[in-house]
Amino acid sequence: MREYKENPKTKGSGIVCAIPQTGRCPNGCKDCFFQGGRSYLGPLKDNLPNMPVSRWCSVVRVNDGNDSNVDWVQVLSAVHRAGYAHRFYNTAIPKLDFDGPVVLTVNPGDMTDKDFHKIDEPPKNLMMVRARVNAWNQELIDEIVKLYTSKDVPVILTFMAYHSVKSIPDYTGTLPGASKYYRECYVERVRTSNSYWAITTEAWRDIMNRYENNKWVHSCGKIEGELGDTHCRFCGNCLREYFATMERLRS
Repeated sequence: MREYKENPKTKGSGIVCAIPQTGRCPNGCKDCFFQGGRSYLGPLKDNLPNMPVSRWCSVVRVNDGNDSNVDWVQVLSAVHRAGYAHRFYNTAIPKLDFDGPVVLTVNPGDMTDKDFHKIDEPPKNLMMVRARVNAWNQELIDEIVKLYTSKDVPVILTFMAYHSVKSIPDYTGTLPGASKYYRECYVERVRTSNSYWAITTEAWRDIMNRYENNKWVHSCGKIEGELGDTHCRFCGNCLREYFATMERLRS
């Protein structure tokens, strides 16, 4: 049996991760850690599938890499064989036909700064939506928040980090209360295991303040930036929304 490798980001959080598939994710989202050669599972050909033993598990996050809609039948079959009592699925494809809670990334890949998946009637198993956030896509994020929170769907703001500073625009943009260069909103720092250009705590607070009165909006990570810590054990969003969704599904 292949040795299971634990995601260092979720360690100690009550969540363990599972990837039933092999190979690279065909979605090909730019700046995805899983695709970028920096994954804790690299080289992928040697470490996939990566499935924990059920007795080790509290809540299983299915597909912290790849996508649960890729080889959908294989994913569900593998999860059932593993016997995970508590699990939720991750996908960036707006097809939510899963036998449990599902997290949808609404602006994946090339959509990140331009558009997002719109679901007018969210199914009961939609646990939350995940929005990829940076310093220059605030108008789009406002639209995502407006649509989904009006339907009582939690929106988790996931702040993008970049391997290269060249991915960050160097023209002037506006954040609430101040005009600054986008690159001034980012600093090179270690995020979990690898060095990235990642948002500063000041810029993170500027963005989060836009939604401080919206109970459905949360940051992925209790505090982002150089003053925070992005490990899941300090966050709790996924566990809270998983159990809230399970209660909803029972009703």
